[in-house]
Amino acid sequence: MIRFRYFFKYLLLGILALTIAISQPCMILAEQVSKQAQQRQAEVLNHKGQRQLDLGQTAEAFETWQQATKLYEHLKDTEGITGTLINQNVALQAMGLHLRACKIVVKALKFDTEICATSLLEPANSTKRLLDAEINKLNPIPVHLLGLQNLGNVLRQLGKLSQSELVLRKTLSIAQQLDNFDISAILLSLNNTGKSLYQQARDKYSWIEEPVFQKETFNFIQKQALKLLNDYQSLINIPTAPTAIRLQAQLQRLSLLLDFQKWLMAESNSGNTQLAGIQTQINQQIQPSVNNILENAPAFSELPASQSIYSKLNFANSLNQISDEQLHSVALQYAESALQMAKSTKNQRLMSNAFGTLGKLEKQHERSLYYLEQAMALAQSIQALDIAYEWQHELGLEYYKQGKYDKALKAYSAAINNLTQVRDNLLASNADLQFSFYEKVEPVYREYMRLLLSSPNPNLELVIQTNEQLQIAELENFLKCGKLDVVALNKLQSLPNTTAIIHIIDLGDRIEVIAQSSNHYIVRNSVDAKSIRTHVNNLLDILQSPKLFSLNKSLIISSYQKLYSSLIAPLKTHIPSSGTIVFALDTSFQSLPMGLLHDGKNYLIKQYSVAETLGSKIRSPKSLSKNQFTALIAGLSKESPSFNDKNAPKGLKPLSGVVVEVADVKKETTSSTVLLNENFTSLEFQKELTKNDFPIVHISTHGQFSSNSDKTVFLAYDKAINILEFDSLLKSKVQSHENAIELLVLSACQTAKGNKRSTLGIAGVAAQAGAQSVIASLWLVDEGSTAMLMQEFYKELKNGLTKAEALRQAQLSLSSNSKYTHPYFWAGFVLVGGWL
Repeated sequence: MIRFRYFFKYLLLGILALTIAISQPCMILAEQVSKQAQQRQAEVLNHKGQRQLDLGQTAEAFETWQQATKLYEHLKDTEGITGTLINQNVALQAMGLHLRACKIVVKALKFDTEICATSLLEPANSTKRLLDAEINKLNPIPVHLLGLQNLGNVLRQLGKLSQSELVLRKTLSIAQQLDNFDISAILLSLNNTGKSLYQQARDKYSWIEEPVFQKETFNFIQKQALKLLNDYQSLINIPTAPTAIRLQAQLQRLSLLLDFQKWLMAESNSGNTQLAGIQTQINQQIQPSVNNILENAPAFSELPASQSIYSKLNFANSLNQISDEQLHSVALQYAESALQMAKSTKNQRLMSNAFGTLGKLEKQHERSLYYLEQAMALAQSIQALDIAYEWQHELGLEYYKQGKYDKALKAYSAAINNLTQVRDNLLASNADLQFSFYEKVEPVYREYMRLLLSSPNPNLELVIQTNEQLQIAELENFLKCGKLDVVALNKLQSLPNTTAIIHIIDLGDRIEVIAQSSNHYIVRNSVDAKSIRTHVNNLLDILQSPKLFSLNKSLIISSYQKLYSSLIAPLKTHIPSSGTIVFALDTSFQSLPMGLLHDGKNYLIKQYSVAETLGSKIRSPKSLSKNQFTALIAGLSKESPSFNDKNAPKGLKPLSGVVVEVADVKKETTSSTVLLNENFTSLEFQKELTKNDFPIVHISTHGQFSSNSDKTVFLAYDKAINILEFDSLLKSKVQSHENAIELLVLSACQTAKGNKRSTLGIAGVAAQAGAQSVIASLWLVDEGSTAMLMQEFYKELKNGLTKAEALRQAQLSLSSNSKYTHPYFWAGFVLVGGWL
């Protein structure tokens, strides 16, 4: 909003107009006044909205600008309409309503509203092409540049970073061609988007374990951080830049310095010696950066009230990350000053943020509790659940430190409830949470489960429910989507009495195993995590080895025996002696086929059919009826252009055996359609799904499941189809439950090497496809054995067996063949979702 006084002639008001605003704030009806008076009244309202926003009265400012827009519409003043719509967008951004803000600014610029879609399922490149074309049509006048800058800002808030960067770079390019145009605000926005790209990479680096992607991300973090530090400094050094812009750049640069320092230190502590020089360079810049801001302290008072408050809180949070008692005192002073300003605005959201920040800064427990309780009460009073959950989480931590367990449990429970209510909107429209999910969201759930289990008589149902909520939140964050249509396993009606559900939950120092029987009897086994993690990591190394087929299977059996004896054996008497076991697995176990668990005599699948749910919630399971064996069968047996796609797995070889597999599956299904090689293009695949009803979709082609949605792909002939595009291929398919895919088979895919979260991609594929069940391979299995297994699976399925039992029988049949006894050939196939 800093720029409005420069851009809009209708903000330069005389004393008379201001007098009218104070004495007559209501909109004057058009038919009662002259056109000139209406124009003046619109300007008055515009100015009034600006003052309201400066005072933190965001809702009032939004309503005032709505009135101004209506007047400009009556006057047919195009520039006035555009300007007040942009103002409305700024007010909505200040309220955290980023999607609505995006739609408003897009309307102001007369752009396509698809630009704001929050699902991120439209490929970024197509959205960027659309944006590029729309911007090229704009008249390069100041009001349009302001609109573009705000569009870039709100796209950043929605997590659409490549689109934000495109818009802001185009805006800068246009602005640089105009005479005497101050580009500092655009540069600040562009740098802030760059910082979000850095934060996105930091978040990915914290959980990605795929060596190639990890190295790419490692290099990007260094390069991006150093570039941004220089870019922010260049902006600070522009002598004509407004004081407020320079202050914002200083604050952003300091927070980046501290975050980069933290990352460098973590890398250094993990044994990376390459970064010592950069670390020294960054450490030397922190204190001078703080001093520059302190010397520029009067600039805080030059900002509008709401901006001043948030800037002071930003600075206080940065100072709190520096181990210096004197600076901690300064941090408290800035937070207290922000609180006094917030009280003067009477804006409860601002007051809540100020109280909450003080609560985190304050070292005296009673004062910290007081501040956090005030912050929470204020957030709840205005239904600001997006910040209420944060203060409830902080309160839970503080209560726990003081031994107030009941209060801690209530605070965590409230935080979880609030997160559940707003999670879909937050994860789709809050870039900060998208890019720090594992730092800011996941710990709330895991700490609550740990607290629940510390009770002598823990509520195990509540632990299971909390774990379900976490796993679904993780999947929704992966897909960048709203709430998924799933049900809790323990809410399913009439589970067979031969079905057991086993939840395996990793809480850091402990692995919790909770078993549920069909009569809802629940029993728990708690195991020290250290020894378990050794066996899990050993198995991951073995199963993801390119030489798996040649390794002695006794290596696999040995580690699986140890897992079985620690995790499952203590619960054996509470599990049916045969039937189905449904595993709800935590991250560290999701890339292990649980059918290989070994009791010393046999694999688990000798006794049980096995299914997995990556989150202990699924789409309500259904069995396939006899008339549901129509299939779409797609396969790729030879090298194609998609092998060279940047997101395709490296080192691929043609799958000549796919031809046999496709023929066998066609033989076992009815009225099936085959797309093989050149006929299996992304367009043909979409056409077939759209025009026909296929309960079964069988895809035999190279693919990869990854915890990085960009890298979760399967190869059509022409291109790699990424999971975020998969939904657009299936939109018409999943609109009707009648036409939902009952079974999706991906028989030649593999999980990304070295990444425990890779099978999150399988759950993502299932969710995007709207599929009841997905069968997928965790590693690239031998083509001949895959064809045999799939033929046997479909035979058993036609004979009326459940999907889980049909897969079990096919695996047992293959493993009994002397040529294919090694688990490499049969154990890599997992059933995810409905097992009936």
